[in-house]
Amino acid sequence: MKITPNQITWIRIILIPVIIFFYLSSSFIYCGKLIAAGIFAVACLTDFVDGYIARKYNMVTNLGKFLDSIADKLLVVCGFILIVADNTILAPYGVIAFSIIVAREFIVSALRQIGAVKNVVIQADMWGKIKANFQFFAVLFFIIYSFFLDNSSILSSELDLSFFILCYLLLGVTVLSTVISGIHYLVAFKEVFKDDKKASSSLKDQQMQEAIAKQNNFNIEEENKQANLEINNNKHTQISNKTKEENTLKDNKQNAKEDNAKLKSKTNKAKK
Repeated sequence: MKITPNQITWIRIILIPVIIFFYLSSSFIYCGKLIAAGIFAVACLTDFVDGYIARKYNMVTNLGKFLDSIADKLLVVCGFILIVADNTILAPYGVIAFSIIVAREFIVSALRQIGAVKNVVIQADMWGKIKANFQFFAVLFFIIYSFFLDNSSILSSELDLSFFILCYLLLGVTVLSTVISGIHYLVAFKEVFKDDKKASSSLKDQQMQEAIAKQNNFNIEEENKQANLEINNNKHTQISNKTKEENTLKDNKQNAKEDNAKLKSKTNKAKK
């Protein structure tokens, strides 16, 4: 039985309460937060796996796009709630970072809804993917850091300080990429906020031009493949014709030899 991308996405969603359980069970499970970090890492990897399988085997569906987006948001939001609630991220930095991340998600979701009303598809772009990856790493590192805070004797003061700096640098980059991603969406699709028909039509024209360009590139690739195929067929035909000519020439020589042999035989008989 083959597993589908949607099933992998469902696994990511199901792992979220498991992560929450192990994170909150650190009082009676010694390595609970480390186990939660490991499960969180696996959940993050499923985000790459389901997308890879869907694209490679042409299994992309509207349900899959919806579930993937929801699963990513749930994973990140629940992770930040855990590390902000127990003050792993010092106040008020955790609340500020979490507020920016949630605000960005609300804004982009609203933008997509407005675009859907105007038949404009707003797809995830490179900045969205970069933002998601930084968020995954930030939550993962802070979950691990929370374990070290509970068990301060494990790390030396120097390593603890290094890990502290690394986590907060990662948090800063995460917030920055989140802001850049949100601004990029607003700038790239600002036309959807206009009420006139020209704005909507200009976006449709832009998307139509992109679709036409992709189709033209596809047609050019197909034409190149066809041309290469014709060249190969012509070479094959030439080789086949040359082989036939060589075989015909050999047959003619053989026939000439046989005729000469018959002629000599007749001549010898006539002499006798």
